[in-house]
Amino acid sequence: MEGTINIHIEKLPEGLYLATSDDVQGLVVQGRTITETLEIARDVAKKLLE
Repeated sequence: MEGTINIHIEKLPEGLYLATSDDVQGLVVQGRTITETLEIARDVAKKLLE
């Protein structure tokens, strides 16, 4: 099942990016780039929604 969730990304002082979502409880991931952070968030969201 494919769908759309809202993801909030912010840049941390350390230079990493933090992604969270109000749509998926427990989704909190970090990455070195926005692209990497979104890829990790997608994978984690899939697992949390299973």
